[in-house]
Amino acid sequence: MSGRTTSPEHDLLSANIRALGDALGRIITTQQGPDALALVEQVRRMAKELRNAPHETDPQALPRLIADLSLPQLQSLVKAFTLYFGLVNLAEGVERLRALRVRDLRNAPAPRAESIADAIALLKRHGVPADAIQAWLDHALIMPVLTAHPTESRRRTILIKLRRIFDTLIDLTFGERLVLPSDRQAALTRIEREIVGLWQSDDVRHRRPSVLDEVENGLFYFQTVLWDLLPQMYRETAEALAEAYPDHQWQLPPFLRFGSWMGGDRDGNPFVTPEVTIETVRLMRSAMLRYLIGGIDRLITDLSQSVQQVHVDAAIIDRIADYRELMPDAAATLNPHYRCEPYRQLCHFIQARLHNTLNYTLNHTPRWGADPPPPRLPTVYYHSRELLADLDLIDASLRNHGGALIADGLLRDVRTNVAVCRLHTATLDVRQHASRHTAALSEILAAAGVVANYEALDEAERVAVLSTEIRRPRPLTPIRLSHFSPATAETVQTFRVMAAISEQLDPEIFQTYIISTTSQVSDLLAVLLFCRDAGLYQPGQHSQLNIVPLFETGDDLQRAPVLLDELLQLPVYREHLALRDNLQEVMLGYSDSNKEGGFVAANWALYRAQVELTAVTERHGARLRLFHGRGGAVGRGGGPAGQAILAQPPGTLHGQIKVTDQGEMISDRYLDPRTAHRHLEQVVNAVLRAGFPGMARQPEPEWLAAMEQMASTARTVYRRLVYEDPDFLTYFRSATPVAEFNRLRIGSRPVSRRQSDRIEDLRAIPWVFSWMQSRHTIPGWFGLGSALAQFAEADPNHLHLLRAMYRHWPFFTTLLDNAQMIMLKADMGIARRYAELVPDQAIAERIFQQIEAEFHRTGRMICQITEYNDLLDNQPVLQRAIRQRNPYIDPLSYVQIELLRRLRAAPPEAQGELETVLLMSINGIAAGLKNTG
Repeated sequence: MSGRTTSPEHDLLSANIRALGDALGRIITTQQGPDALALVEQVRRMAKELRNAPHETDPQALPRLIADLSLPQLQSLVKAFTLYFGLVNLAEGVERLRALRVRDLRNAPAPRAESIADAIALLKRHGVPADAIQAWLDHALIMPVLTAHPTESRRRTILIKLRRIFDTLIDLTFGERLVLPSDRQAALTRIEREIVGLWQSDDVRHRRPSVLDEVENGLFYFQTVLWDLLPQMYRETAEALAEAYPDHQWQLPPFLRFGSWMGGDRDGNPFVTPEVTIETVRLMRSAMLRYLIGGIDRLITDLSQSVQQVHVDAAIIDRIADYRELMPDAAATLNPHYRCEPYRQLCHFIQARLHNTLNYTLNHTPRWGADPPPPRLPTVYYHSRELLADLDLIDASLRNHGGALIADGLLRDVRTNVAVCRLHTATLDVRQHASRHTAALSEILAAAGVVANYEALDEAERVAVLSTEIRRPRPLTPIRLSHFSPATAETVQTFRVMAAISEQLDPEIFQTYIISTTSQVSDLLAVLLFCRDAGLYQPGQHSQLNIVPLFETGDDLQRAPVLLDELLQLPVYREHLALRDNLQEVMLGYSDSNKEGGFVAANWALYRAQVELTAVTERHGARLRLFHGRGGAVGRGGGPAGQAILAQPPGTLHGQIKVTDQGEMISDRYLDPRTAHRHLEQVVNAVLRAGFPGMARQPEPEWLAAMEQMASTARTVYRRLVYEDPDFLTYFRSATPVAEFNRLRIGSRPVSRRQSDRIEDLRAIPWVFSWMQSRHTIPGWFGLGSALAQFAEADPNHLHLLRAMYRHWPFFTTLLDNAQMIMLKADMGIARRYAELVPDQAIAERIFQQIEAEFHRTGRMICQITEYNDLLDNQPVLQRAIRQRNPYIDPLSYVQIELLRRLRAAPPEAQGELETVLLMSINGIAAGLKNTG
């Protein structure tokens, strides 16, 4: 099996793809026989002919061939094309890194484009003073948040093998002129060995992952990439600041940190229980502690300074004496060779205390309401600042006695990781649906004799009741919860577990509580009351959590500024906010807003909400942090991360931003350290550039008015099809693999919030994923064409206005560029084949014609506005890559259609093997299309 690129400037890419394709072909031959390879080549050739010369090719020849194949033959085909895409993705990733390297060398000594140094140099050219950047850093927080949203269909076993191939390809590509022929052959053999392993491994999971499996999968990226990469990112930032502003004494706080939802996101996931959250904290904390124990081991090797050669601070000697008294067992095991080496002695005790902390983490069960609470042990680290205090003693002493270069080496990296990842790897966000809180409070308040039916109260009455109860010092819930319903008991226990963990295990891991489908002020006050009752909030003393509304639907986004204004007028809430540094975090949902109102309306509602929310918080003297709930697909807010940040409204980013990294985007961004480095530096670059006044042009009033009008049109067109056409649900359920999505064992969470066939109750991930699989891709563009066309046709000057918006407004540029990308991955010819699965072909034809017409309308309008001849003419590399992939994705689509037909017709007892191969085809198409969910 082979693949070729035609552009001469991509010789290395062509060579790598050809070598990988040839290796795969040999392995197919040895594993399955020459007939299997011949079938792969025949299908590939027929698919290319069907795409390149559709009028000269029998359109039924390939479907007939596939329909006649046995299930083992189909499985072999799927495995071959899926593996091919996995290998091509690696080759393209290597090529991106090589192209960046070439560009960097060509432009040296100028900073790399879109790097942190590039952003700082740009700020310097714009006259931003060092003090302003330092003030920005002091308040900045850039936080990618890893979630377990199920769009990563590949097993970790497969990812590890692909990573090994990637590393070997990097060595061959970057060191091509220095690699000996024998070394090159050995590397190629290693690659081929890994491909054999991939061929002989299961592609799909045999069981759905548990929540704790998802936690461990998330930790995998820290263990293999991020813990080693983050100190490098901070080092580069410090060097760039010193280069641009050499006279300033910089302080670099932990502005780039990570969060996680794995084990904390319980919205619609019954498997995230309080017990699971405790185990999640144990896993995250123990993993970090083990890494730090290893880091101290390396420091012991590194810090060999002897008092016979150099002075040390008295504070080091005093700290060692304290530890000798506190930890006699550790003192007894101190290496006698360290007698004159105090840094090694102190590191020995630090390591012993880390071991104690690890044992405590693994064995202590946090217990809420313990009276008295368990004592804090001085031989255990509870807070990261305790460990930093010990490390800072070493740092200060080294610098005071000629060891600054040593302090800036490994010690600096360990201190950075403690400051950034603390003792728990990442903060753990907790999320729950607003209705769960309302139902639980109704039961609790009735039992306490406060109000007989809380759910029946109007909003003003709810706010009054909650405001009163939040200020009351008495406990609202009894110690024992057995007389409450299981759902209510679980809700109360969640807050109690968070309080117990914060008190007894890790006071830093919980920072955020997110409320899904927030629609009124009482939704936030309800959580504040639960916090007060559990001890997470004590008026006038402390408040442990940011209480974060999540606005998801179009109506909720429209009402969000009014809700926030009402909230910030409440003294009872402002007391809490004052204890959180007057910072209000707000989460914006890209997925459900798109599913509810379509691509254009959702993007505009989100843009407008950010502007209005910023104005509200500024009016009330509060600060705003926006948390963007983005997915990988364009229909879920996906697209290039740096470009997405720069497309946000000017003035809404003040160095505070959180963004979800979901599903397959986690592996795409963080599986390899070089790719992760590039992604993170682009994110920091964009947030820096967007964080200062005057760096971005404000949109013209007529642009805003145009978007308002087009968003309304697009929403009407979208909802007319998706929600108002009574036959659309039938089409969706039959013409996509959504019904089979739940069989794909890629996440612990159910695909729907409720047992319902309604689109409203379907989660956004299977919605987007299914349209991508069937090549319709409508969440990424539907409604855009009608909106553009109607606006352009209303006035002869409107086309010129749209062209100006595309050239000068990053929001509109990104909107159209993302639509172009996702449309190029669509294929109406293949989508029509999926439509043939609909039992009632009259329905299928009618609805498909609407989709196809809007698709062509959208492409035509985008080309008119951008003045391109074809979609993505402004990004020829991406355009060529997508076009070269499509003929190889087509066979998988044809196979999947056949498998869906067979599976839906088969009796339950005959579905097992069919299901496995179908799930393999879903993996393959996802690998081919990329950013599918």
